[in-house]
Amino acid sequence: MNESITDNKELNIWEALIPVVALVGMLGYNVFVFGDDALSGSNQFILLLGGGVAAVVGFFNKVKFAKMIEEVSENIKSSAGAILILLMVGALAGTWLVSGIIPAMIYYGLQILNPSIFLPATLLICSIISIATGSSWTTSATVGIALIGIGGTLGFPLGMVAGAVISGAYFGDKLSPMSDTTNLAPAMAGTDLFTHIRYMLYTTVPTYIITLIIFIILGLTVETSGVADSSVLLNDIKSSFNITPLLFLVPVIVIGLIAKKTEPLIALLLGTLLAAVFAVIFQPHIVLMLSGGTTLTIENAYKGILNAITVESIIPTKVETLKDLYVSGGMQKMLNTVWLILCAMVFGGIMDAIGALARISRTLLSLAKSTFGLFAATVGSCLTLNITASDQYLAIVVPGKMFSKAFEDKGLAPENLSRTLEDSGTVSSVLIPWNTCGAYHASTLGVNTLDYLPYAFFNLISPFMTLIFAAFSIKIRLLTGDYLSSTKSIAS
Repeated sequence: MNESITDNKELNIWEALIPVVALVGMLGYNVFVFGDDALSGSNQFILLLGGGVAAVVGFFNKVKFAKMIEEVSENIKSSAGAILILLMVGALAGTWLVSGIIPAMIYYGLQILNPSIFLPATLLICSIISIATGSSWTTSATVGIALIGIGGTLGFPLGMVAGAVISGAYFGDKLSPMSDTTNLAPAMAGTDLFTHIRYMLYTTVPTYIITLIIFIILGLTVETSGVADSSVLLNDIKSSFNITPLLFLVPVIVIGLIAKKTEPLIALLLGTLLAAVFAVIFQPHIVLMLSGGTTLTIENAYKGILNAITVESIIPTKVETLKDLYVSGGMQKMLNTVWLILCAMVFGGIMDAIGALARISRTLLSLAKSTFGLFAATVGSCLTLNITASDQYLAIVVPGKMFSKAFEDKGLAPENLSRTLEDSGTVSSVLIPWNTCGAYHASTLGVNTLDYLPYAFFNLISPFMTLIFAAFSIKIRLLTGDYLSSTKSIAS
């Protein structure tokens, strides 16, 4: 909310676009060369090179190096919370594996979730959890991981399952009053929270219904191979872990804490510690194995739990399809994502410091000659910011600040802007591999961004839905409280 946007009158649009074009070109070639390994380090360096290109543009436009470093510092500072949550999610994933929580979810899920309803059920489950928690990140880190495991064992493509998880997670992230973006968007636009949520329902519900129908159809048409082998999988899980419904106490407590507006970082920490206690109680043989000891002493229990929290943990299995499930990277697994976020913040900070972000948004605004053009420019600005600044919050804050006066001048109520910010800025962030949200979900779910992108239907449809409503003047509220009729011209 307090994010400042640097303007630079001397910078023209072509200069502002030089770093963007350079970054996209370099990232494209880098992904072509390294493929799935691009996020292991090379993309991070490319983001720094993109920041270097932006710095050169800044030098030619009389922007001091100290100013660039200051903006980079502010960007990195703003990402500290996300980085801490990332590390804690890695810790939670480790303890939820060794305690048997995730295997228990999969064990019972294999018995309940029929392949024909698995995809729509995944969408609905993640929607409920994200509404309750207000966090797409927490949804992916808890039930999302378990559903990926279940989907994989049933034979579904992991990208498809991840698309259902993310679609449900972002449905709740958009509408939950506990979501930070749901609070940020109306604050930027100048409306109140619950007016914003009610107004979002007009575009969000149709998008969700279409998404649900698509996943129902996919679930009926995709050939799965996991049903015949489910008994083998169930027996292996049962023999490797002590499976009991009591293990669900931990996720229920974590979800309850977040529903009570406990800070996500605190809730995840408590979830990690509770799972550590459950691991010692229910899975002492696994804790002992991870410690490398022969008897379960306090020292070995401590060592086994800390190994699960911090580094890679591998639990032996003879079933090939369960090998990935029985591995957790702990906090160490998240370091590549942390590295990516830091490098993305360098690029975004320099782009802001040289005035490129403001210049690009101003150019988009100048193209808005009609009501539809204004909505389209807002959507385009949000998408551009998610690509260039690599940050979901900047994709809401910058367009929110830049376009609020334009919406007012057009006689449009501020909830039009807040809804558009969410329909484009919030949901599209997860579709960009180098965006903090895209990097997080790919790392947490273990599925590359470009693999789940074609199946994240809710996120793909949302920007188009808000443009359709604008094009046909559907539920476009005026400052008077009235709505534009769909028969009225939208050229004014």
